[in-house]
Amino acid sequence: MDFSDIGIGMINRQEFLVSEERVKAFAELTGDMNPVHLDEEFARTTQFGRRIAHGMLVASFISKVLGRDFPGDGTIYVSQKVRFRRPVFIGDKVTVEVEVTEKNDEKKRLILRTDVISESGEKVIIGEAEVMKP
Repeated sequence: MDFSDIGIGMINRQEFLVSEERVKAFAELTGDMNPVHLDEEFARTTQFGRRIAHGMLVASFISKVLGRDFPGDGTIYVSQKVRFRRPVFIGDKVTVEVEVTEKNDEKKRLILRTDVISESGEKVIIGEAEVMKP
């Protein structure tokens, strides 16, 4: 997508499955072997009652959307703020919703609302990104 085609208020939504395979791969890749993510018996003893996905795994879906789809190839992160509001469980489907809130034509930068929403409609992650689109 060309920078000139991007307008304030544009929204992109994409759905992701938080699968067992993704959780295990993320744990292996990052070294985050926290048992709340990997050990069902341990997770049952926590306030969540079952295993939860790594927050940064779920947030990484935002990066996929920005870098490949909207705004797309060539997009460079400048910053990303995230707030984790609710747990995401293994097997959940989530939707990444990205909205353009500001556009700087001179610097070719965008400010984007970056939220992740559960199947029930709750915002599990809220955030804001600044990106460059060469």
